[in-house]
Amino acid sequence: MVFMPFPGMSQDDMRKALSELDQALFNHQQWSEELNRTLICALPPDERDVADESYRHCRFGQWLYGAGAALISKHPSFKEIVDAHERMHQLTTDMLAAMATHGKVPLDLYERFMNSLNQMRLEILTAKRELEDSVYNIDPLSGAANRAGMLTRLREQQALVKRGIHSCALAMMDFDNFKRVNDVYGHASGDEVIAKVAKLVMSGMRPYDLFFRYGGEEFLICEPGANLEEAHALLERLRADIEALQFTASDGQSYQITASFGLALLDPDISVEQAIERADKAMYAAKKAGRNRVEVWEPSMSAAA
Repeated sequence: MVFMPFPGMSQDDMRKALSELDQALFNHQQWSEELNRTLICALPPDERDVADESYRHCRFGQWLYGAGAALISKHPSFKEIVDAHERMHQLTTDMLAAMATHGKVPLDLYERFMNSLNQMRLEILTAKRELEDSVYNIDPLSGAANRAGMLTRLREQQALVKRGIHSCALAMMDFDNFKRVNDVYGHASGDEVIAKVAKLVMSGMRPYDLFFRYGGEEFLICEPGANLEEAHALLERLRADIEALQFTASDGQSYQITASFGLALLDPDISVEQAIERADKAMYAAKKAGRNRVEVWEPSMSAAA
């Protein structure tokens, strides 16, 4: 997926954030259980829960406004997590005050507290899932998604195609003569090509497009909402941008790379795997036609295979 929920974070940073978020969630669960025991058994409240800015004093809050802010502050839901956490603690203070004054908590106050608690948990678990996706489903060299969840994501798009929500195009991209880069300039240069081209492609795609490292120097592009003409225009632009990239080997030699593309629609009447095969056949047709070009799948390509 082109959208990166944690922009600028390395794999190591994301693993660290995931580990710390798990611990913070555990601490928050413990806090919630202690609060329930205080309310149910009419115990004296924790002084931190009735202090000014109580949301900063619980262990989760200490993490959220400290190390957590440094790790996940760029995530789109960070503000929602902060707001829900503050609101939850204000309602906690109100509940403890009601217990001290009346010996019970009004139902509507408790329900508002639970709504805030559940909203905060939902936001946190969403961020955690996206962290897990980024850690475990992102290829560390290219930054593209790996194949672990590829078919699932493509089947989700195919379901939308079947319902008539939108069309969806698939494209297979493969570097031309990539073996020569490794043989002549070394595998470090090959890795640089993969990383640099993948970054270029992702920067040129729409936020909701999907980008997978299919294997080696092959990548799969999914363009939801695009018909063949629209997808072809995007791929032509990407092809030209790749051709214009300049690389410098360790010995100072300058070189360029090109890519061939095969394009097909995600057809509702065939399997996702067959649609990928069509894009792959079109890509090989582009190779045979001279490389550095975009070819659209047509039935004769399957007949010739």
